[in-house]
Amino acid sequence: MSMKAIFYHAGCPVCVAAERTVAEGLDHSKYDVEIVHLGQQKGRVTEAERAGVKSVPALVIGDQAFHINHGADLSALKA
Repeated sequence: MSMKAIFYHAGCPVCVAAERTVAEGLDHSKYDVEIVHLGQQKGRVTEAERAGVKSVPALVIGDQAFHINHGADLSALKA
């Protein structure tokens, strides 16, 4: 059974590079990876916030948020 992994990003160059390196690099036999572009799916910003995401790009696995580099604060996506 694979573990859920959600990669949140905003489409910026830092986020796109992180998606290519991190999210696509996960072992898909172990992780069910979902890519969420918060710039296009603003309704999911609150979900990301509840998962512990403070900035994007970020990868959430289980109940742990991993922040990768720094593209944008989550608060900037609420505007």
